[in-house]
Amino acid sequence: MNSKVLLLLGVVSLAAADSRPSYSYRGPHGSSEESYESSEAQYNFNYAVDHVPSGNDFGHQEARDGDDTQGLYYVQLPDGRRQTVTYNVDGDSGYIADVKYDGEARYPDSYESFESFESFESRESPRYAPPRRVYG
Repeated sequence: MNSKVLLLLGVVSLAAADSRPSYSYRGPHGSSEESYESSEAQYNFNYAVDHVPSGNDFGHQEARDGDDTQGLYYVQLPDGRRQTVTYNVDGDSGYIADVKYDGEARYPDSYESFESFESFESRESPRYAPPRRVYG
């Protein structure tokens, strides 16, 4: 009798294992997987910031068509020079960059001459003063 019950439980467990749903990946809704994978990336963007009071001057532009990507970005460095990086990526060739600097680096000779290089934030922010003690 015990062997019949065990055999019946084994058959039921096999039937239950076969009835579980199978999960598989499907492509995006409304398209076949092949057309989804073959779509080529294509975009063009740029932005720039030039905030004279703070000295912030930077930007980036990039264009991509398939495996070919070209762009440049630039930034105004604290020493007064402007760094420009021009780059391209063509398929598996990797990131190829050309870095250039415009202008001449300027460094202060002493602390007194450094005051002219103060940032916008340091000129506008209030100085810290500890609270006065009150005895009552």
